[in-house]
Amino acid sequence: MTKFSAADAPAETQAKSRSPLIALAGQPNMGKSTLFNLLTGLNQHVGNWPGKTVERREGRFDLHGREAVLVDLPGAYSLTANSPEEVIAREFIVREKPDVVIAVVSAANLERSLYLVAELAALDAPLVVALNMIDVAEQEGLRVEPHVLEAALGVPVVPMVASKALGVRDLLDVVEEVLTGKRLPAPRPPEIRPDHAAVLTEIQTLIASHVPDPYPPAWMALKLLEGDAEVTRTMQAALPPETWEDVHKILRAHDDAFLAVASGRYEWIGRLVRAAVTRPRVGQIGLTERLDRWAAHPVWGLVLLAGILGLVFGLTFTVGAPIQAWLEEAVIAPLSGLAGGALAGAPAWVRGMLVDGLIGGVGSVLTFLPILVIFFAAFALLEDVGYMARAAYVMDNLMHLMGLHGKSFLPLFLGFGCNVPAVMGTRVIDSWPARLLTILIAPLVPCTARMAVVAFIAPAFFGANAVWVTWGLVLFSLLALVLSGTLLNRVLFKGQRSAFIMEMPLYHLPNPRTIGLLVWQRSLAFVKKAGTAILAMAMLIWLLSYLPGGDLNSSYLARFGQWIEPLGRAMGFDWRLTVALLSSFPAKENAIATLGVLFGVSPEAGLTDLLTAAYSPAAALSFLTVTMLFIPCLATVAVTKQETGSWRWVAVSLALFLALSFLGGTAVYHLAVWLL
Repeated sequence: MTKFSAADAPAETQAKSRSPLIALAGQPNMGKSTLFNLLTGLNQHVGNWPGKTVERREGRFDLHGREAVLVDLPGAYSLTANSPEEVIAREFIVREKPDVVIAVVSAANLERSLYLVAELAALDAPLVVALNMIDVAEQEGLRVEPHVLEAALGVPVVPMVASKALGVRDLLDVVEEVLTGKRLPAPRPPEIRPDHAAVLTEIQTLIASHVPDPYPPAWMALKLLEGDAEVTRTMQAALPPETWEDVHKILRAHDDAFLAVASGRYEWIGRLVRAAVTRPRVGQIGLTERLDRWAAHPVWGLVLLAGILGLVFGLTFTVGAPIQAWLEEAVIAPLSGLAGGALAGAPAWVRGMLVDGLIGGVGSVLTFLPILVIFFAAFALLEDVGYMARAAYVMDNLMHLMGLHGKSFLPLFLGFGCNVPAVMGTRVIDSWPARLLTILIAPLVPCTARMAVVAFIAPAFFGANAVWVTWGLVLFSLLALVLSGTLLNRVLFKGQRSAFIMEMPLYHLPNPRTIGLLVWQRSLAFVKKAGTAILAMAMLIWLLSYLPGGDLNSSYLARFGQWIEPLGRAMGFDWRLTVALLSSFPAKENAIATLGVLFGVSPEAGLTDLLTAAYSPAAALSFLTVTMLFIPCLATVAVTKQETGSWRWVAVSLALFLALSFLGGTAVYHLAVWLL
C-alpha cells in the first residue's frame, strides 16, 4: 500500500479538505473594511487580538459552494514593527500561513498603497491584488491598466469598486483559481539597491542556519538591515554571541542600509506606476482638491466643521429625542406597569427587583439607543466619505494646547453621544502617550446621559435661564477638559507633544452597507458592554436600598449616604443628593430615578416641586456641576481598563474625576451662595 501525507496531495484536494483561510491586508482607507463587510455581512466576529487592544475582525463567507474564513488584518502602511498593527499583520501571515493574502490597494493612490505590496511580495504567502476604487481614480483623472500592473507584479490583479460590489465576483474567481492551483502567483519583489546587495547576502549567510521557524531567512536578513526592532531582538536571542557580534558589526558599518532598502522599493513602485498609470493633464484639478480648498482651510474649515457638528446635534436631538421619549412612554413604562400588575401578589422584594432593578436598568439603556444610533450613523457617514480626516486637520492647532493633535478630536467628539465609544475611538491615535491622555480626559465631554440630568433639573430651578445655565455647565466641563489635559500632559508626559501625520483620503461616495454594519456593530457593542454593566449595578443599587428590612430610610444605602454626608455638605448636599450622585455610577440618568425613589414619588408626580422646596438654587447648581465632572459610568470605566490594559490608569482616572468634581462642586456652591 502506498502512503502519502497531506503535503503530497494535489492542491485542489487540499483546498477542498478544509475551510480556506484568507487574509485581507491593506493600508488604511483603501476600502478593505468595505470589502470585508460585503463578503461576510453579519457572519463576522469582532474582538481584540490576544494581548492587544487592536481590533480583530474575522468572518465567514461562501466561496464557490464552500465556507471560507476571512481575517481582516489591521490596517498597516508596511510590515516593519513601527506599530502594533504592523506587527500583528506580518506575524499572522508568517505564522498562520493563510492560503491566500488579498492585498487591497487604491487605484487612486497607487504610489502609497503599493509599498505594502512590495513587502507582501517578499513573503511566501500566495498573493492577489485587489485594485479598488477604480471609480475614484477616474474621478481624479487617472487611468490604471490592471493587465500591465499584473504582468509587472507577477501576481493576479483584479480591478474592482468594492463600494458598488463591482469586480468582487471576479476577485473570488481568481482566489478560487489560486486555491485550487490553477493559477500560481509568482511575485517579483523589489530588490535592495545594488550598493548594499552584497551586504544583504553576507548577513543572510551568517543567520541562515539560526533563523527560528517559520520566518524566511531572506526576509529576516532584510528586516535586520532595515533596523526592525522586533526582528533585531529575535535574532539577537537566536544567534550565538560570536555570530551576533559579526552581524552587529556589519549593521553598525551600514547604519544607512534602511535607505537602500526603502530606495529599492520606491524605485520598484515608480517603475510600476509609470508603466500602468496614465495621469491627468497638467493643471487639471480633481474633486478632492477643489473640496479641500474649503474643508481644509484654516478659517473656513472651522466654519464648515461647526456647521456640520451643528447639523449632527440638531438631527440627533430633533429626531433621536422624540424617539427616546416614545420608547420611555410607550415601551418601558407600560412594560413596567404590566410587570407590576402581574407581580401584584408576589413578595415585595421580587416585585421591586424585577420592576425597579431589571426593567428599570435595561430600560435606561434602551431609551438612549436612538440618540446613539444617530451619532454612530452620522460619524460613520462622515468617516466613509473621507471628511473626518479634514476635521482632525483643522482642529490640530486647538488640540495642541493640551499637547495633543488633531486625531484626538475624533474620539473626543464621540463623547457627546457616549463616553464608551469615545474611549474605544482612541484607537485611531498612533502615539500611545497621546492615546492615553485622550482616554483619561474623554469622560469630561458631557454625554447625553449627563445632559439628561441637566435637562431635568435646570428648568425646575432656573426657569427661563435654564438654557444659559446649561451652556455654562457645558463650557465649564470643556474648560476642565482643557486644563486637565494640559496638567496631565505636563505631569505624566513632561509636556511631550505628538507629531501629527495623518493621511487625507480622497473623497468618495458613502457605502450604505458599510455604514449600516458599522452602526449595527457599535450599537450591539454598546448594549452588550454598557447594558450588562448598568443592569448589574442597578440590581445592586436596588438591593442596597431594600436591605435589611425593606425600608429605604433604614437601608444600607441610606446608612452609607448618611455616613458620607459630611463630605457632601461642602458642596451643599444632604445624604439624599449624595446617594443620588453615587447611584449615577452605573448610569448617569439613574440620579433622577434615585431622587424619585428617595422622595417617594416619580418624576411625573411632582418631583421637581419637592426638589425646589428641599434645596436652594445654589445646591442645585452645585449638584449639576458635580454631575458633569463626576466619575464616568461603570461601562466607561470598564472600557478604560480594556483600552489601557491597566488598573493603574483606571485609578488615575477615578482620582482625577473625584478631585475635579469635589473641588468644582465646592467652589460653585459657595460662589453661588455668595452671588444668589
